[in-house]
Amino acid sequence: MDGETLIDDVRNAKATRLDRLGGTGWLLAATGADLETERILRVAAASEAAAAATFERWADDEGDERAREAFASVAALERDHTARIVDHLDDESEAGAAPEPEAASGALQESLRRLDGTPERVGAGLVGRPLVSDRTTVQVVSFFVNEADERRADLFRELRTETGDLLDEGATVLDGVCDADDDWERARGAATGTIDVVYDEFAGDLDAMGLDPRAIC
Repeated sequence: MDGETLIDDVRNAKATRLDRLGGTGWLLAATGADLETERILRVAAASEAAAAATFERWADDEGDERAREAFASVAALERDHTARIVDHLDDESEAGAAPEPEAASGALQESLRRLDGTPERVGAGLVGRPLVSDRTTVQVVSFFVNEADERRADLFRELRTETGDLLDEGATVLDGVCDADDDWERARGAATGTIDVVYDEFAGDLDAMGLDPRAIC
């Protein structure tokens, strides 16, 4: 097993759920069906800020130097993403406001913050989460394309690319921290589990709206 093989394995194993997360229902679930520009930007900024806080926690107590450096780098990236999204809010009086805290206690971040093993953290944070983000961000891009807002669509295209690049980092770090078969299994389980956590929350939110995630594409 190596990092790239693990990523391909996780992507294939969770292909159906990832496809559904990339469908139109995700934006409905994430915003509570409030498909307004400011709401979408604030939800996205809150998600990035919550991720930054998680990776900062990991960097503070991670024993493996390579993983610690990767977590610190991701935390800085997510802080940058937060600032760039906030900068795209229209109202200057609102632009500097802190992101809404709602995403900080979401199922994804709660799940990530419970992890304390290095292979699990790398698998979840640098494989599972980027795979999810790759799919969900497509819907944000599509929203702004449909709104003829190329400036914001381009922003989220950039964020998607930068987050997707974390998969390469994840593969490299996994190769460095996984010494035994058990390490690889723990990393894989954390990666697939992260996708399941996000999907289950998404499906639950849609169900509460009377919608079936399997029927939305």
